[in-house]
Amino acid sequence: MTGSTLPVAVDAMGGDFAPEAVVEGAKLAFAAGVNVLLVGRPQELGDTGDLQVLPATEVIEMGAEPATSVRRLKDSSIVRAAEAVRDGQAKALLSAGNTGAAMAASLLRMGRIKGVARPAIAVPFPVFGAAPTTLLDCGANAQCQPEWLVQFGRLGVVYNRVRWSVERPRVGVLTIGEEAGKGNDLVKEACGLMEAVDWDAAGAHYVGNVEGRDLMAGVADVVVCDGFTGNVVLKSLEGLMAVAQEQLQRALRSNAQVAATASVVDPVLAPVFRTLDAGQTGAAMLLGTRGVCMISHGSSSAETIAHAIGTASKLADENVVGSLRTAVEAAAELGHHPDA
Repeated sequence: MTGSTLPVAVDAMGGDFAPEAVVEGAKLAFAAGVNVLLVGRPQELGDTGDLQVLPATEVIEMGAEPATSVRRLKDSSIVRAAEAVRDGQAKALLSAGNTGAAMAASLLRMGRIKGVARPAIAVPFPVFGAAPTTLLDCGANAQCQPEWLVQFGRLGVVYNRVRWSVERPRVGVLTIGEEAGKGNDLVKEACGLMEAVDWDAAGAHYVGNVEGRDLMAGVADVVVCDGFTGNVVLKSLEGLMAVAQEQLQRALRSNAQVAATASVVDPVLAPVFRTLDAGQTGAAMLLGTRGVCMISHGSSSAETIAHAIGTASKLADENVVGSLRTAVEAAAELGHHPDA
């Protein structure tokens, strides 16, 4: 089978609303022309229609310790899905379940791209009127070395170019001020290393320091940070956007006079809400593994799962892993070796 006809292996048991929402999302993606392989307990999946099913008897719960669970629960849905990619039965993996388990399964079953110090989670942040900003790492590595942030930048450039078609991505480092020298020791050293990179050769442009307020302002296309900071930023903005949308919708229905404007206001606000909806961007990719691993939000709806499956399929078909491998090899030839 060619890469375009291979299915996306979907962890049917992962997520707050699994397996129902996952199965429904898989059906939506299949109806849109994407081949899907559901992995999980067949007796719990309900009506799967024409979808392929790979049986897996075990489930790694959301709160389980990732590495231990992956090693112990060898017949879990996430492990079997990762093995399907490794064995050429699927072209990509998607899970809305335990993020750590998805990472561990991908690393232990698929392996790392040679030369990658640590894989990183790349999350798109919406930018009105432009391609999203890719922030990484968003949780894979709570503690980082400065060299890793440089590699995150290189990986992010390739990912941004493949996924969002940005010809010459702008790269920045997340810190506490736009002036040079702002930040902790990790950031300061990383900035020094970033400034020494020939970003033109990588088809990118280094813009320096980026502040938190810039993430959705289109200041940079790729922003790097350690995984602890990235995850805090991600969860904070997700919470803020959810509260803001809820309060605005409540205000627009606060009394009869305001509610009467719904027919005019709703069509104007709908595109704004859609842009801010994390579900519309599909999922985050774990950059650095030898197979496409996509991680979707635990509370993903069926529509979100469908978007994520489509994104996984697209990235696999466009050989994003091969492009990432080439970028890492090119950096190695120039003598840039992140400490492993």
